[in-house]
Parts: sequence; C-alpha cells; structure tokens
Amino acid sequence: MITVVSGILMLGVLVFVHELGHFCIAKLAGVRVLKFSLGFGPRLFSRQWGETEYLISLIPLGGYVQMLGENISAAEEEEDLTEEERRHSFALKPLSRRMAIVAAGPLMNLLLPLLLLPVAYMVGVNVPAFLHQSPRVGYVLEQSDAARAGFKSGDCIVAVNGDKVTTWSQAEQELIPRVGSRLRVTVERDGKLLDLEVPAENDSLEGLQSLGLLPAQAAVVGSVNPGMPAASAGLQRGDRILMINDVKITSWYELHSVIQQIADKPARFKVRRADSVVEFTITPQRSARRDMWLVGITPLQQFELRKYPFAAAVKTGFNRTGELVALTLTFLRKMVTGHVAADNIGGPIMVMQIAGQAAQTDFSTVLTVLAFLSIQLGILNLLPIPVLDGGHLFFNFVELLWRRPVSLRAREVLQQIGLGLLLMLMGLAFYNDIMRIFFTGH
Repeated sequence: MITVVSGILMLGVLVFVHELGHFCIAKLAGVRVLKFSLGFGPRLFSRQWGETEYLISLIPLGGYVQMLGENISAAEEEEDLTEEERRHSFALKPLSRRMAIVAAGPLMNLLLPLLLLPVAYMVGVNVPAFLHQSPRVGYVLEQSDAARAGFKSGDCIVAVNGDKVTTWSQAEQELIPRVGSRLRVTVERDGKLLDLEVPAENDSLEGLQSLGLLPAQAAVVGSVNPGMPAASAGLQRGDRILMINDVKITSWYELHSVIQQIADKPARFKVRRADSVVEFTITPQRSARRDMWLVGITPLQQFELRKYPFAAAVKTGFNRTGELVALTLTFLRKMVTGHVAADNIGGPIMVMQIAGQAAQTDFSTVLTVLAFLSIQLGILNLLPIPVLDGGHLFFNFVELLWRRPVSLRAREVLQQIGLGLLLMLMGLAFYNDIMRIFFTGH
C-alpha cells in the first residue's frame, strides 16, 4: 500500500510539472484556461479560482489543461463566443503561440531533471561500488551471448568496438548505442589482449548483464528472507559463506548451482561471522513460481556515497540528463527497428513500482528516479501520435507548411487512429507489467 501511495504521489509531481508548463505558457499567451486537472475521470475535488477550475480526478495516470477554443480550428467561426472570449481563444492565437503552449508540457518534463539531478548530486547519491571499478568479469552466465563468445571469469574489458573503457559504467555506456549490432569486445586475459565477438542478436538495454557478464560478487549475505530456510537456521546479514558440504565457495554466483544440486536434502553451510566460523544445517525449499530451489538469501551489495560540490553537481547533472535523453531515444529507435524486444516496454504498473520503491529509500534516489521518469514522460509526449502533444505539434507543422490548418474532421479521425495505437501500446505495456509480476515477482 505504501508503494502504491508513494508511486501515485511521485507521478502526481511529474503530471503537475507537465500540465503547469501548458498552463503557464497559455496564460502568458493570453489564452483562457478553463480547467487544470491532475488525473482523469470523475472529479474527487474541485475549486474555482478566477476563470480556472482546478481539479483532482479519480484516475491518477495523467492530467489535462482545458483551454477555451482548443477543439476548433482558427478557420472555423466561433459563433457562440463574445468578442472578449475570442481574444482569449486558443484556436485564434498565432501559430507560434499555439505551438509554444503545446510544447511547454514536454519541455518542462525535459528541463525538470536539470534541477533535480544537481540537487541529488549535492545531497549525495548511493551508487553500486562496482560501477566505478575496473570492468573485470566476475561470472559468465551459462548459455549466454557472452559464454558463446568465449568470455571467462577474470577477463577485464579494455575496449568496446575499439573505444577504450576503464570502468564498468563506461563499458555499459558503450554498449547501449550498439544494441542489436555485432560487438567486438577487447579483454585482457592472463596479460594478453583478446578480441571477442558478440552476435547482433542481443536485444536488451541492460548493459553487460544482458550479455551474461556479471561483476565480481563475494558470497556475503546481504539480507535473509523471513520464513525461508536460511532465516530458520539462523543465518544473518554479513555472514560470508565459505563452504556448502565439501564444496568451497569463493563467489556468490557459485551458490545457485550448488543449491540446485542439493535440492531437498539437508546441507552443511560453513560461514564466517566476525572472527569466528559457524556451521548451519539448511534444507533448500522449492519455489514453484521460480522453478528452483532456494534458501532465502540475497547478496550484500557494496555502495558508495558520492557527494559533489555545487559546480561539479550542476555539470554532472546536466551530463546525466543528456545521457538519459540519449538512452531513451536509443531505446525508441531500437524498438522501432526491431532490435529491442517488445517485452522491454513497461507501463503504469512498472512506473508505479519504480516510483513507489524509490520513495521508500532516500531523498537523492527519489530525485534521480523522478528525473528519469520525467524524461520518459517528456519524450513519450513528443511522439507524433495524435492525442499526444507530439501529435498536436505535428498538426501545427502541417499548418505551417500548408499555410492552412488541418480540418477539425481530419483531426478527429487521426486522433481516433492515434488513440487506438496508444491503447494497443498501453495494452502491451500492461501485459508486460503483469507478466513481470507473475514470473519474476516484481
């Protein structure tokens, strides 16, 4: 419940910023704003201030600003409007002002991260420690693209398609624009440089992990799930697993295969706790949903708190905003060309989960997630699909080129088609969200 409420509040902030853009530019352009609503559907609360009715509506998945005369074209007479009202009609404003009003919403979403991210970097952001460490492979997933390409644990990535990298983060940034294309990865192995080729079939934007490459991860317990065998046996956070039965454990990734081999038989876990070695007897429990044997532990993730002075925070925030915009555009381009699988598309449920989980962490994480989602919302609304802001801008560009507006009838037909496409996309996104919940548990 906390996740849902937190997610709704964070989405509300993004919707408010978006609609505020439309509202402010409309006011500056002399357009009368009739309604300013957060949410769609039946109203939960409304208040009239001046010429505008402010509403909070039931469905918290968007919002709208309703302006006088926005549903007609300038060429059509507004016989029911007075001369005073005609001066404040959206349809009768110059094309440049109408385009500015429409573009203001997405633009506000794209500008918001330039404010949020510098603040987050000044407060301090927790980042996984391995991202700023040397890109040395800790484990290669079996049957993965990386395994087929010949990667081995201990390989250190030094270049991607000839571009040098020195950290795990840099290596991932080099991969993203190349999704769906053949990769030539140069690695250092035993003091020698080797070129390994990954086929073009890779279609995920999850970086090195999508290829089957994982960073080094010590076999240290980060959390113990209540009600699971490890918790019942007495395992605790910080325990380092040394052996399971007679098998020596040197990496977290070795645990999975060993536990699957044990299945439902009791096993001796030897762990180091502080300065002593303790033994536990644990019997794995089968998870029907995940189709595997589990003991109920997760690894200890090492994070670094990084704080930046004002100037560095602003520069880093601006750079990160550019990276997120480029990542989103790359995803859209790869999706259209078929190089990104459709199951990468997420919908409102996933957005709500991301926002809600972030709201329960720390302030800087909230700001960074808000920035990421704001960019998604801004770019999504700029797509040339009727009913979205990008669709309205498309009509404006047609008017600019043809020197006459698109007829109301033509706009209505195109908006119905656009609505159908948008509903199909939303249906796919909802399907993916539900599948993630049922088959991955999150």
